[in-house]
Amino acid sequence: MIRVANAPCSWGVLEFDLGPAQAPASQVLDEMAAAGYAGTELGDWGFLPIDPQALADELSRRRLSLVGAFVPVAFASADALPDGIARATRTARLLAGAGAGDALIVLSDDNATVPHRTTRAGRITEADGLRASEWDGFADRVAAIAAAVRDTTGMRSVFHHHCAGYVETPQEIDALMARTDPALVGLCLDTGHSMYGGGDPLVEIAKYGGRICHVHFKDCARDVAQRARQEGWDYHTAVRNGIFCELGRGMVPFADVRDALQLQCYSGWIVVEQDVLPGLGTPAASAARNRGFLQRIGL
Repeated sequence: MIRVANAPCSWGVLEFDLGPAQAPASQVLDEMAAAGYAGTELGDWGFLPIDPQALADELSRRRLSLVGAFVPVAFASADALPDGIARATRTARLLAGAGAGDALIVLSDDNATVPHRTTRAGRITEADGLRASEWDGFADRVAAIAAAVRDTTGMRSVFHHHCAGYVETPQEIDALMARTDPALVGLCLDTGHSMYGGGDPLVEIAKYGGRICHVHFKDCARDVAQRARQEGWDYHTAVRNGIFCELGRGMVPFADVRDALQLQCYSGWIVVEQDVLPGLGTPAASAARNRGFLQRIGL
């Protein structure tokens, strides 16, 4: 059975250094539960309690499951590995200690920290990417952190492709998947990042259905994407202008994505994400409308 969660990023709790979140964790969890979601991701470290029992209590009070935690690492840099292992295993121990041992560690590049990639998000070409030898190191470091998480807690890791990072385009997803062991590194499919990155979530499901263990449902506004490419917006400008709109208002064919996932016998979580910058958007109202949209398509 596919279950539906949301994530703190829909309330402006983003991993980027863009200022404090406007809503406290208690409000975010209350609004998430009230909108009808069954689970949440952890959000930025420290947003939700980092004491395992306190975290479990906050979630249990609202009948929310903890389904995953996003851990960004600058995988293109060998120097980032020790800290990446420390943060990923720390996060995994928190989830396991809170009774969420079946949750996933969602690894990703340290997105929007390389100016060239941030500036060109949504219109990346092969010339903007890593060389083959750099891909080898990148993939080795992803595998090393996934192995550390597994060996420390027994938990599974997935990799989240993401605009403004080095794994954005379909070709870049292929480069990482070809260099990592499916038994060790799964794929977190993000529908909105797939579309804005020049891909198609239906193609990714057909290609990597067996590796997709976690899915982010995010829409992508066609008019905003077109304008962002024409005017050369950077990633944050695109987000500020609503590139990730409410579900059903953009160009992601969610009913077709649902069917494709069901054809692959997908039984993990769908996590709704409507990234907004801190203080922007209408998080509670948007979360309710997004949940209603999914109910109308049978999720």
